[in-house]
Amino acid sequence: MESTHLLTGSKKRVKIHPHTVTAKYATHTPYSPQPGVHTHFPQPGDDGYDDAPSFEDFGSFLEETSDKKQLTDSKRWPQTLFGSRDKDKDTALKPQASGGGGGGGGDGSDGVRAAKGSGRGVGEQLASFGEASVSASRLTWLGLLVAALAHGCLIVLTRLASERFSLGPLFLLLVRSVVQLLSVAVPLQRKENPFGPEGYRLRLLCYGIAYSLSLCCAYASLTFVSPGNATTTWRLATTALSATLAFLLLEERLGLADGITIAAGLCGLGLVLLPTADESESNSPTDPVVFWRGAFGWSLSALAGLWMALALVGYRSLKERVGVGTALFTVSWTGCVLAPASLFLLQEGWSWPTGAPAWALVAGLAACSVAAFLGMTHALTRLHPALVSASQSLEVPVAMLLQLAVLPLAPTAAVVVGSVMVTLSVSWLVAMKLLPSRGAGRRQREEYEEILDSPIK
Repeated sequence: MESTHLLTGSKKRVKIHPHTVTAKYATHTPYSPQPGVHTHFPQPGDDGYDDAPSFEDFGSFLEETSDKKQLTDSKRWPQTLFGSRDKDKDTALKPQASGGGGGGGGDGSDGVRAAKGSGRGVGEQLASFGEASVSASRLTWLGLLVAALAHGCLIVLTRLASERFSLGPLFLLLVRSVVQLLSVAVPLQRKENPFGPEGYRLRLLCYGIAYSLSLCCAYASLTFVSPGNATTTWRLATTALSATLAFLLLEERLGLADGITIAAGLCGLGLVLLPTADESESNSPTDPVVFWRGAFGWSLSALAGLWMALALVGYRSLKERVGVGTALFTVSWTGCVLAPASLFLLQEGWSWPTGAPAWALVAGLAACSVAAFLGMTHALTRLHPALVSASQSLEVPVAMLLQLAVLPLAPTAAVVVGSVMVTLSVSWLVAMKLLPSRGAGRRQREEYEEILDSPIK
């Protein structure tokens, strides 16, 4: 590919090879190609070919002409995206290319094709990337829905383990963390450091501590409030705080449609938390012990949401630098450290499973927790943390349906209406992201920018 520029009366001819860029100047006044003049470009094997500058020496050139620069400029002038601003550039290039093609044979046509190709390059790449990412987006959302289903199963299994087998929630968390230590085989098989790549180990450690602290607070709150209220409060706080922290720490914003959908889901969670008549009478201020126990449980649930939001935003900042297997191992070994400490602080007794059904229940808990973790963590590399957390709100209606099948508990009208609102909000969120719409091109451009910003190109 060749390009010609008129710089102070000199003709600059640039030839881009697959691995190098060479340039040579020939003085002509006025600017017009002459049939007897030929500029030689070093070829592989010729003298001086190795002295040709590489692409790394043209940082400013690449910065000004790359697709990333064009996308950055489109943010400043959105009204000129593929519009008049680009047309002005094309019209400025075409006369120059046509002028060079008067006596030079193929140079003019090559210049025109290069000018047209430069205008269509980003669009063609966006179209091809959009087609290739459809299946990946569907798999991502499918993983999120499976994770929500696994979270709903965790609520019911934890309640069954507590009521029928007298297994404490924090003890279940400890067993779950010990079983998940087997995930160390994944980074070892890939010949990676289980504690993260060099330069990111401190951030990975903070992520693991925040995630484990969130689980400890959430499981500890089950001792003081009902599992349904604790889980709903945890999810509501996580979704709201992750949207705020992602904006403050990562400068990632939610779209208007996403914000409205998430707000509708939060309203549904608020309806689920409305107290019933029996709870209002039993939690009356006349009994200070019951009142403060409930307040402590609600505080632990909200604190669990804060730690989980920090964990989601922390892993979102790591993205492709830390694999899902390494993240699972980090959460597992930090949970093995923090869960016994929580047991000691709350003085929760140790109660081992005594029969095959109890051990099967514990194995089911571990399997569901792994499935939920993998679905959420993989989605964080592609989606906003608030969207990931909002999709997990589907665990509330899933748990309600499972409780109807397993436990003889009828939900109240507020729980039913809130669950329907949560289901509709998550369904609408998934439909907006997967179904074609007018904003498809914009979403493709945002995903394309994310690839350009990623460390692996």
